[in-house]
Amino acid sequence: MTNNTLTSGEDTEGPQAPVPAVAVAGLSPARWVRAAVRTTRPRQWPKNLLVFAAPLAAANLGRNNGFGYALLAMFAFGCASAAVYFVNDVADVERDRRHPVKRNRPIASGALPEQHAMVLAVLAAVFAVGAGVVIREPLLVVTVSAYLCLSFLYSFKLKHIPFVEMLIVASGFLLRVLGGAAATHVVLSIWFLLVCSLGALGVAVAKRYTELTSLGDEAVKHRPVMRNYRPDILRIAQVLIGVGMLATYLMWALSGKHGARPWQVASVLPLAAAVVRFGVLTARRTVRPVEDLITRDAVMLCCEVAWLILFCVGLYVA
Repeated sequence: MTNNTLTSGEDTEGPQAPVPAVAVAGLSPARWVRAAVRTTRPRQWPKNLLVFAAPLAAANLGRNNGFGYALLAMFAFGCASAAVYFVNDVADVERDRRHPVKRNRPIASGALPEQHAMVLAVLAAVFAVGAGVVIREPLLVVTVSAYLCLSFLYSFKLKHIPFVEMLIVASGFLLRVLGGAAATHVVLSIWFLLVCSLGALGVAVAKRYTELTSLGDEAVKHRPVMRNYRPDILRIAQVLIGVGMLATYLMWALSGKHGARPWQVASVLPLAAAVVRFGVLTARRTVRPVEDLITRDAVMLCCEVAWLILFCVGLYVA
């Protein structure tokens, strides 16, 4: 979920790009391993930390050895996302070879043979689903399987359906949260689910908005579904979703078992500042991934740290 971020699996017109020379040359084991790891998008791995969201919000790890089960869920979603990237890059190999940047991806450049990538995809998918089977947790199997199915459907079909494709992107974040809750046996509140859902949808909308405003007409060539979107509508949607997320977060903070959570209520302020900062950053024309805006902007990081401190204090202070 992606990124929750997949590229098109359709063929493009024009002659096939030649296979790079590196595909013909012998590959050393070390280079092969590096190519395989690069294909799994290590920069996207932090998304899998969302499996800890439910235990953190509930202030407990649920079942005995809950931390270990949460780590297993993180491993499962890491393998699942790797499987999706392997398949996606094989499907897009010819298109990527004609792209000035994507042609350097391991499969497109020949550093990782397509057949090897497909074998790795199958193994990664088996490990992803198998994690839930090993601990006999059917709900984890369901969430991981749903992530795989939706991601593959998105890559080959659903990415061309406006608005639905944004919901699929957002679902990748939410399924990680649900997977973590399933693995640890933590019960989620409806308000917490709404916060996660709106936050994920806000990120998906911001992705499309920044693509449309920064790439202009080129955005349609890169992602045909973009012809169905208008920047002003996406901007309004982003603002409304942000307001809705803050409102549901406040309701979650006010609906504790023993009444309002004062420190969590106070944490709404830095969270609101982060949402505003995110809106300012996405308003700028930039080709940087939305994830970078969240994790690499100094002001944003200060807001996030302030929120995290207040949130964590509230877990232990009445």
